[in-house]
Amino acid sequence: MTGQVYIALFVGLAAAMEDLARRRISNWIPAVAFVAGLAWMIWHSGWRGGLSSLGGTAAGFAVFLVFYWLGGMGGGDVKLMAGFGAVLGIERLPGAALWSAAFGGIMAAGAIAWNCFGKASERSRDSAKRPVEAIPYAPAIALGAWAALLS
Repeated sequence: MTGQVYIALFVGLAAAMEDLARRRISNWIPAVAFVAGLAWMIWHSGWRGGLSSLGGTAAGFAVFLVFYWLGGMGGGDVKLMAGFGAVLGIERLPGAALWSAAFGGIMAAGAIAWNCFGKASERSRDSAKRPVEAIPYAPAIALGAWAALLS
């Protein structure tokens, strides 16, 4: 495994665990992704790698910023995708964004099914299941980045 894979694994696990547990992503996680990804890309591919890393950061930020403005995701998700852009570079970022959307869609379908099951079970017995209003998106972003690295 390369350093790029280790960086992606560390950042993805840290972000996913924190988002699932606390429903937020600390700023240190995308910052580590940016610094480590930029350093890796420069070390591995020189100035072209550095430009690719910076381009990936800008593209990751821009793509997810639109969804932030529309209220579909939080600021931590935007910063996390920008951090993964530094790790993956501009060449792999579009694939990571598409994979993230696919995994996010699967998670959203699961949340919808959970909500439907919860409402049905409330009618059949006295239970206190809360409906899922929003899903933590860091796991989908991490899975998307990992899939982009594998493809």
